[in-house]
Amino acid sequence: MLRARDTIDRSFSQALDVSALACVAHVSEAHFSRQFHATFGEPPHRYLQRRRVERAMELLRETERPVTEICLDVGFNSLGTFSRTFHGIVGESPSAYRKRFSGQGAALLVPACWAMAWTRPAG
Repeated sequence: MLRARDTIDRSFSQALDVSALACVAHVSEAHFSRQFHATFGEPPHRYLQRRRVERAMELLRETERPVTEICLDVGFNSLGTFSRTFHGIVGESPSAYRKRFSGQGAALLVPACWAMAWTRPAG
């Protein structure tokens, strides 16, 4: 399971599916999905999406690149899916997130998991 998680962490921007990750872990797809969830507390697809959103958060804070470009760079194929997933995890749209942090850049040098908890809008 650690090899599969490391693969996701390293290659989050690439197309990864359960069958490829199961091969990395040397188990069947069904067993992989169950075991990954039991080990890490979330399904592999959700873990992958969260990693992609964490990287997008960093790029939105630290660059002026267009949201669409960031969406594609972190591995999403659709701006709509990216925006919906980002909003579901962070609690606001990518543009609103960027606007809140514009000009801060490197001032927020904390791990993404902490940044997500700290930056989630109240209510």
